[in-house]
Amino acid sequence: QVQLMESGGGSVQAGGSLRLSCVASETTVSINANGWYRQIPGKQRELVATISREGLTNYGASLKGRFTISRDNAKNTVFLHMHGLKPEDTGVYYCNAFTPLGTFWGPGIQVTVSS
Repeated sequence: QVQLMESGGGSVQAGGSLRLSCVASETTVSINANGWYRQIPGKQRELVATISREGLTNYGASLKGRFTISRDNAKNTVFLHMHGLKPEDTGVYYCNAFTPLGTFWGPGIQVTVSS
């Protein structure tokens, strides 16, 4: 099993930056990759970015360039660096972990961008 907890969310003005963190704990299975997803009000949950244990990254359409995913394997932590935030980035951001036993999700964290 894997326990995930996001942190670093909050409120920011348009054009600002935030760094989200996702810490994995109580891991009893290896994590092959991690991802960040978001739920925008009125829309389906969408991919933000994924990163493999080796550091290979993949981004959702239109987000690459403003958002950067990274990881610190020694600290079991995955980061999402968000720059140039827009009001339409407002939503709940979730991290997940892809393992041989399935996919585990954190509870999510709110990001609010005001104009």
